Amino acid sequence: MPGPVVEAAALVKRYGEHTVVDGVSFAVEPGECLGLLGPNGAGKTTTIRMVTCFSPPSGGSLRVFGLPVDPTHHRAIKARLGIVQQDESLDPDLTVEMNLVVFASYFGIPRASARARAEEMIRFAALAERRDARIRTLSGGMKRRVLIAKALAHEPQLLFLDEPTAGVDVELRKHMWQTVRELRESGVTIILTTHYIDEAEEMADRVGVINNGELILVEHKTELMRKLGKKQLTLQLQQRLEAVPPGLSAYNLHIGNEGSELTYTYDTQAERTGITSLLKELSDAGIRFRDLQTKQSSLEDIFVDLVKRPQ
Repeated sequence: MPGPVVEAAALVKRYGEHTVVDGVSFAVEPGECLGLLGPNGAGKTTTIRMVTCFSPPSGGSLRVFGLPVDPTHHRAIKARLGIVQQDESLDPDLTVEMNLVVFASYFGIPRASARARAEEMIRFAALAERRDARIRTLSGGMKRRVLIAKALAHEPQLLFLDEPTAGVDVELRKHMWQTVRELRESGVTIILTTHYIDEAEEMADRVGVINNGELILVEHKTELMRKLGKKQLTLQLQQRLEAVPPGLSAYNLHIGNEGSELTYTYDTQAERTGITSLLKELSDAGIRFRDLQTKQSSLEDIFVDLVKRPQ
């Protein structure tokens, strides 16, 4: 059995006295997509820069493809990485096709093979109509597609997507999501950083939540929602309610919509939800409702709750 593609243990990054990444530990298995989720400035990009050999760790240990991330192994590690960064790294005076051909040649790919690979990536990134366009003439969304194609030009085994859809339109985001699904199916391992919760939910197998330089948790997204998810039962009342009767205080009910709604939040993993007893006590108290609905907490709800917790 192959080991993890990335292994980070107690990873630390300091700039002077300022600690940006503080004791981060995680592993990425072959063929999975790990989403690193967190607000801007949480430490996501700094973590990626250490893993991709662009910024040396200040402490802890880090291995990629089983190799220690130190100067003696940087070349061997980088040869197997693809990186889609937030900033552009394209030659504005070259065409889409030539950007890809030139980049592939940096990895020792012969010219003919580089052109064939560029052609493959142009089709993959839906850039056929703009193959001969110079980069300076492309929209921001089109440049994003070229960056993805470029990162894949040398057939990397590990792909980094750093805020890949920041500032792009909905259509391109959906195209990116489909691209990541196809790459995962082909066996490429992916690490994604984002502050878009729906992006992590759509693309990642596991989610790591980073806040203030600390990795709060790493969990499979479905397991995360099972463990930390809650449900809400909302009752539309027949008559407005000014206050929750004292006898119902144990249910921690919330009055909303100017007294016309009553919301009960309960743990999805609890042995008893308490709904049956709540409805009976509401009836005994003379509180009638005309409709009810339930809502399962989303990954966004869980993320907001996690980052608001005291560190």
